[in-house]
Amino acid sequence: MDKLNMNKPGMDKLIISARINEYEMRDGNPNVPWSPGEIAADAKACREAGAAIVHFHARKPDGAPEPDPRVCGQIIRNIRDSTDILVYPTLGVLARKLPILQRLQPVLDLAASPATRPDIVPLCLSSPNWDFYDADRQALRGADHVYLNPTDELIACIETLRSTGVGLECLSWEIGATRRIAALRDAAILPDPIMLAFHLTSGGMLAGHPGTAEGVETHLDFLPDRGPYRWAVMNLHGSMLPLAEAIIRAGGHVQLGIGDYHYRELGAPTNADLVREIVRIAHACGREVATPDEARRILGFSSISTAKDPIA
Repeated sequence: MDKLNMNKPGMDKLIISARINEYEMRDGNPNVPWSPGEIAADAKACREAGAAIVHFHARKPDGAPEPDPRVCGQIIRNIRDSTDILVYPTLGVLARKLPILQRLQPVLDLAASPATRPDIVPLCLSSPNWDFYDADRQALRGADHVYLNPTDELIACIETLRSTGVGLECLSWEIGATRRIAALRDAAILPDPIMLAFHLTSGGMLAGHPGTAEGVETHLDFLPDRGPYRWAVMNLHGSMLPLAEAIIRAGGHVQLGIGDYHYRELGAPTNADLVREIVRIAHACGREVATPDEARRILGFSSISTAKDPIA
Protein backbone atom coordinates (compact mmCIF):
# COMPACT_ATOMS: atom_id res chain seq x y z
CA MET A 1 0.00 0.00 0.00
CA ASP A 2 1.39 3.39 -1.03
CA LYS A 3 1.02 5.07 2.37
CA LEU A 4 3.98 7.38 1.92
CA ASN A 5 2.37 9.22 -0.99
CA MET A 6 -0.86 9.91 0.89
CA ASN A 7 -1.58 13.38 2.26
CA LYS A 8 -2.84 12.64 5.75
CA PRO A 9 -5.57 15.04 6.95
CA GLY A 10 -5.58 16.42 10.49
CA MET A 11 -2.00 15.41 11.20
CA ASP A 12 0.04 16.50 14.22
CA LYS A 13 2.55 19.29 13.95
CA LEU A 14 5.92 18.11 12.67
CA ILE A 15 8.41 17.03 15.34
CA ILE A 16 12.01 17.59 14.22
CA SER A 17 14.71 15.68 16.08
CA ALA A 18 18.33 16.79 15.67
CA ARG A 19 20.76 13.85 15.82
CA ILE A 20 23.78 16.01 16.39
CA ASN A 21 26.87 13.81 16.82
CA GLU A 22 26.44 10.04 17.31
CA TYR A 23 30.03 8.71 17.21
CA GLU A 24 31.04 10.68 14.13
CA MET A 25 34.48 12.22 13.76
CA ARG A 26 35.17 15.55 12.04
CA ASP A 27 36.97 14.43 8.90
CA GLY A 28 33.85 14.96 6.80
CA ASN A 29 32.36 17.89 8.70
CA PRO A 30 34.19 20.01 11.31
CA ASN A 31 30.90 21.05 12.94
CA VAL A 32 30.27 17.75 14.76
CA PRO A 33 30.00 18.77 18.46
CA TRP A 34 32.03 16.81 21.03
CA SER A 35 32.48 18.70 24.30
CA PRO A 36 29.62 19.34 26.75
CA GLY A 37 29.75 23.02 25.88
CA GLU A 38 29.67 22.35 22.14
CA ILE A 39 26.79 19.90 22.51
CA ALA A 40 24.76 22.36 24.59
CA ALA A 41 25.43 25.21 22.16
CA ASP A 42 24.44 23.00 19.24
CA ALA A 43 21.24 21.98 21.02
CA LYS A 44 20.32 25.63 21.57
CA ALA A 45 21.02 26.48 17.93
CA CYS A 46 18.89 23.55 16.76
CA ARG A 47 16.04 24.66 19.02
CA GLU A 48 16.20 28.18 17.63
CA ALA A 49 16.15 26.71 14.10
CA GLY A 50 12.99 24.69 14.85
CA ALA A 51 13.95 21.36 16.42
CA ALA A 52 11.93 20.03 19.34
CA ILE A 53 14.29 17.19 20.34
CA VAL A 54 18.06 16.84 20.49
CA HIS A 55 19.73 13.42 20.48
CA PHE A 56 23.37 13.27 21.52
CA HIS A 57 26.21 10.95 22.54
CA ALA A 58 28.67 12.07 25.21
CA ARG A 59 32.18 12.40 23.79
CA LYS A 60 35.72 12.81 25.08
CA PRO A 61 37.83 15.84 24.05
CA ASP A 62 39.39 13.80 21.20
CA GLY A 63 35.97 12.63 19.98
CA ALA A 64 36.15 9.17 21.54
CA PRO A 65 32.96 7.90 23.21
CA GLU A 66 32.56 9.04 26.82
CA PRO A 67 30.85 6.36 28.92
CA ASP A 68 30.89 8.30 32.23
CA PRO A 69 27.23 9.07 33.09
CA ARG A 70 28.36 12.11 35.07
CA VAL A 71 29.43 13.73 31.80
CA CYS A 72 26.04 12.95 30.30
CA GLY A 73 24.42 14.55 33.33
CA GLN A 74 26.53 17.68 32.91
CA ILE A 75 25.54 17.90 29.26
CA ILE A 76 21.86 17.70 30.19
CA ARG A 77 22.34 20.47 32.78
CA ASN A 78 24.15 22.62 30.24
CA ILE A 79 21.38 22.16 27.69
CA ARG A 80 18.65 23.00 30.16
CA ASP A 81 20.49 26.11 31.33
CA SER A 82 19.78 27.71 27.96
CA THR A 83 16.90 26.04 26.16
CA ASP A 84 13.70 24.02 26.56
CA ILE A 85 14.49 21.47 23.84
CA LEU A 86 13.65 17.86 24.76
CA VAL A 87 16.78 15.95 25.74
CA TYR A 88 17.44 12.48 24.34
CA PRO A 89 20.82 10.88 25.19
CA THR A 90 21.98 7.50 23.94
CA LEU A 91 21.20 4.40 25.98
CA GLY A 92 24.78 3.21 25.67
CA VAL A 93 25.65 1.37 22.49
CA LEU A 94 29.14 0.77 23.84
CA ALA A 95 27.57 -1.52 26.45
CA ARG A 96 25.65 -3.53 23.87
CA LYS A 97 26.91 -6.86 25.27
CA LEU A 98 25.46 -6.13 28.73
CA PRO A 99 21.89 -7.07 29.68
CA ILE A 100 19.53 -4.25 28.77
CA LEU A 101 18.67 -3.35 32.36
CA GLN A 102 22.37 -2.81 33.05
CA ARG A 103 22.59 -0.53 30.00
CA LEU A 104 19.57 1.33 31.32
CA GLN A 105 20.98 1.86 34.83
CA PRO A 106 22.89 5.10 34.03
CA VAL A 107 19.64 6.55 32.67
CA LEU A 108 17.81 5.50 35.83
CA ASP A 109 20.51 7.21 37.90
CA LEU A 110 20.16 10.39 35.85
CA ALA A 111 16.37 10.20 36.16
CA ALA A 112 16.60 10.42 39.96
CA SER A 113 17.04 14.20 39.65
CA PRO A 114 14.81 16.51 37.56
CA ALA A 115 17.92 18.49 36.62
CA THR A 116 19.46 15.52 34.78
CA ARG A 117 16.43 13.40 33.92
CA PRO A 118 16.31 12.69 30.17
CA ASP A 119 13.05 13.41 28.40
CA ILE A 120 13.45 10.39 26.09
CA VAL A 121 15.52 7.21 25.86
CA PRO A 122 15.59 4.63 23.04
CA LEU A 123 14.86 0.92 23.06
CA CYS A 124 15.83 -1.11 20.03
CA LEU A 125 13.10 -3.73 19.59
CA SER A 126 15.20 -6.21 17.64
CA SER A 127 18.76 -7.57 17.64
CA PRO A 128 20.39 -6.22 14.47
CA ASN A 129 23.72 -7.30 13.07
CA TRP A 130 25.79 -4.11 12.77
CA ASP A 131 28.00 -5.08 9.87
CA PHE A 132 28.92 -3.16 6.72
CA TYR A 133 29.49 -4.36 3.19
CA ASP A 134 32.38 -2.75 1.35
CA ALA A 135 31.37 -3.20 -2.27
CA ASP A 136 34.71 -1.94 -3.62
CA ARG A 137 36.63 -4.57 -1.65
CA GLN A 138 33.81 -7.13 -1.75
CA ALA A 139 34.26 -7.65 1.98
CA LEU A 140 32.24 -7.42 5.19
CA ARG A 141 33.35 -5.22 8.08
CA GLY A 142 32.21 -5.69 11.66
CA ALA A 143 30.85 -9.15 11.01
CA ASP A 144 30.94 -9.95 14.75
CA HIS A 145 28.96 -6.86 15.86
CA VAL A 146 25.52 -7.80 17.15
CA TYR A 147 23.23 -5.58 19.24
CA LEU A 148 21.43 -8.18 21.35
CA ASN A 149 18.00 -7.18 22.70
CA PRO A 150 16.02 -10.20 23.96
CA THR A 151 12.29 -9.59 24.16
CA ASP A 152 12.01 -10.55 27.84
CA GLU A 153 14.65 -7.95 28.72
CA LEU A 154 12.88 -5.34 26.58
CA ILE A 155 9.65 -5.97 28.47
CA ALA A 156 11.46 -5.58 31.80
CA CYS A 157 12.93 -2.26 30.64
CA ILE A 158 9.56 -0.95 29.47
CA GLU A 159 8.05 -1.80 32.85
CA THR A 160 10.99 -0.21 34.70
CA LEU A 161 10.73 3.04 32.73
CA ARG A 162 7.02 3.49 33.51
CA SER A 163 7.69 5.07 36.91
CA THR A 164 10.65 7.27 35.95
CA GLY A 165 8.99 10.07 33.99
CA VAL A 166 11.31 9.31 31.06
CA GLY A 167 9.65 8.91 27.66
CA LEU A 168 10.39 5.95 25.41
CA GLU A 169 11.22 5.85 21.71
CA CYS A 170 10.96 2.43 20.08
CA LEU A 171 13.57 1.89 17.38
CA SER A 172 12.66 -0.31 14.45
CA TRP A 173 15.47 -1.41 12.17
CA GLU A 174 13.41 -3.95 10.26
CA ILE A 175 9.92 -5.38 9.82
CA GLY A 176 10.24 -7.81 12.73
CA ALA A 177 10.72 -4.87 15.10
CA THR A 178 7.75 -2.98 13.64
CA ARG A 179 5.58 -6.08 14.09
CA ARG A 180 6.94 -6.51 17.63
CA ILE A 181 5.97 -2.92 18.52
CA ALA A 182 2.39 -3.60 17.44
CA ALA A 183 2.34 -6.88 19.37
CA LEU A 184 3.65 -5.25 22.55
CA ARG A 185 0.91 -2.65 22.31
CA ASP A 186 -1.78 -5.26 21.76
CA ALA A 187 -0.47 -7.11 24.83
CA ALA A 188 -0.80 -3.86 26.87
CA ILE A 189 2.97 -3.78 27.51
CA LEU A 190 3.66 -0.61 25.53
CA PRO A 191 1.49 2.30 26.72
CA ASP A 192 -0.18 4.74 24.34
CA PRO A 193 0.79 6.89 22.57
CA ILE A 194 3.73 5.05 21.04
CA MET A 195 6.73 6.94 19.70
CA LEU A 196 8.64 4.89 17.15
CA ALA A 197 11.41 5.58 14.68
CA PHE A 198 12.11 3.67 11.49
CA HIS A 199 15.90 3.29 11.54
CA LEU A 200 16.86 3.25 7.85
CA THR A 201 20.50 2.66 6.88
CA SER A 202 22.67 3.62 3.92
CA GLY A 203 26.37 3.67 3.11
CA GLY A 204 26.83 -0.10 3.13
CA MET A 205 25.28 -0.79 6.54
CA LEU A 206 23.18 -3.92 6.15
CA ALA A 207 21.02 -3.68 9.28
CA GLY A 208 17.82 -1.82 8.61
CA HIS A 209 15.86 -1.14 5.47
CA PRO A 210 17.58 1.07 2.88
CA GLY A 211 17.28 4.84 3.08
CA THR A 212 14.70 5.04 0.32
CA ALA A 213 10.99 5.68 -0.04
CA GLU A 214 10.55 1.92 -0.47
CA GLY A 215 12.33 1.37 2.84
CA VAL A 216 9.85 3.65 4.63
CA GLU A 217 6.88 2.13 2.79
CA THR A 218 7.81 -1.37 3.91
CA HIS A 219 7.59 -0.33 7.56
CA LEU A 220 4.32 1.54 7.04
CA ASP A 221 2.74 -1.45 5.35
CA PHE A 222 3.22 -3.43 8.59
CA LEU A 223 2.24 -0.67 10.99
CA PRO A 224 -1.41 -1.07 12.02
CA ASP A 225 -3.68 1.79 10.99
CA ARG A 226 -5.34 1.62 14.39
CA GLY A 227 -3.64 2.90 17.49
CA PRO A 228 -1.93 6.15 18.42
CA TYR A 229 1.43 5.61 16.72
CA ARG A 230 3.71 8.62 16.21
CA TRP A 231 6.28 7.52 13.65
CA ALA A 232 9.51 9.19 12.58
CA VAL A 233 12.25 8.33 10.10
CA MET A 234 16.04 8.56 10.30
CA ASN A 235 18.69 7.46 7.80
CA LEU A 236 22.01 6.40 9.32
CA HIS A 237 24.89 7.14 6.89
CA GLY A 238 22.56 8.71 4.33
CA SER A 239 20.73 11.95 3.55
CA MET A 240 17.23 12.52 4.85
CA LEU A 241 16.53 15.43 2.51
CA PRO A 242 15.25 13.38 -0.49
CA LEU A 243 12.73 11.65 1.81
CA ALA A 244 11.64 14.61 3.90
CA GLU A 245 8.75 15.99 1.84
CA ALA A 246 7.01 12.62 1.43
CA ILE A 247 7.40 11.84 5.15
CA ILE A 248 6.07 15.25 6.16
CA ARG A 249 3.05 14.99 3.85
CA ALA A 250 2.26 11.46 5.12
CA GLY A 251 2.13 12.60 8.74
CA GLY A 252 5.52 11.29 9.84
CA HIS A 253 8.23 13.11 11.76
CA VAL A 254 11.84 13.75 10.76
CA GLN A 255 15.09 12.90 12.54
CA LEU A 256 18.38 14.04 11.01
CA GLY A 257 21.77 15.52 11.75
CA ILE A 258 25.44 15.48 10.93
CA GLY A 259 25.79 12.73 13.50
CA ASP A 260 24.14 10.39 10.97
CA TYR A 261 25.53 11.85 7.75
CA HIS A 262 27.91 14.74 7.07
CA TYR A 263 26.00 16.24 4.11
CA ARG A 264 29.24 17.10 2.34
CA GLU A 265 27.25 17.80 -0.82
CA LEU A 266 26.01 20.91 1.02
CA GLY A 267 29.51 21.96 2.05
CA ALA A 268 29.89 21.73 5.81
CA PRO A 269 26.41 22.42 7.22
CA THR A 270 25.67 22.66 10.92
CA ASN A 271 22.90 20.70 12.53
CA ALA A 272 20.90 23.93 12.76
CA ASP A 273 21.30 24.42 8.99
CA LEU A 274 19.69 21.01 8.42
CA VAL A 275 16.86 21.77 10.83
CA ARG A 276 16.15 25.03 9.01
CA GLU A 277 15.93 23.15 5.71
CA ILE A 278 13.37 20.72 7.16
CA VAL A 279 11.37 23.67 8.52
CA ARG A 280 11.42 25.22 5.03
CA ILE A 281 10.16 21.99 3.47
CA ALA A 282 7.46 21.63 6.13
CA HIS A 283 6.17 25.16 5.57
CA ALA A 284 6.15 24.56 1.80
CA CYS A 285 3.98 21.49 2.50
CA GLY A 286 1.64 23.53 4.70
CA ARG A 287 2.57 21.70 7.89
CA GLU A 288 3.41 23.52 11.11
CA VAL A 289 6.44 22.65 13.21
CA ALA A 290 6.06 21.59 16.86
CA THR A 291 7.73 23.35 19.76
CA PRO A 292 9.18 21.18 22.54
CA ASP A 293 6.06 21.68 24.67
CA GLU A 294 3.84 20.75 21.73
CA ALA A 295 6.00 17.69 21.01
CA ARG A 296 5.68 16.70 24.66
CA ARG A 297 1.89 16.78 24.39
CA ILE A 298 1.85 14.93 21.05
CA LEU A 299 4.07 12.19 22.46
CA GLY A 300 2.31 12.02 25.82
CA PHE A 301 5.41 12.81 27.88
CA SER A 302 5.31 14.46 31.29
CA SER A 303 6.78 17.92 31.73
CA ILE A 304 10.17 17.79 33.44
CA SER A 305 12.18 20.49 31.71
CA THR A 306 14.06 22.91 33.97
CA ALA A 307 15.16 25.37 31.31
CA LYS A 308 15.88 28.82 32.71
CA ASP A 309 15.11 30.74 29.55
CA PRO A 310 12.66 28.85 27.31
CA ILE A 311 12.49 30.04 23.73
CA ALA A 312 9.05 31.13 22.60
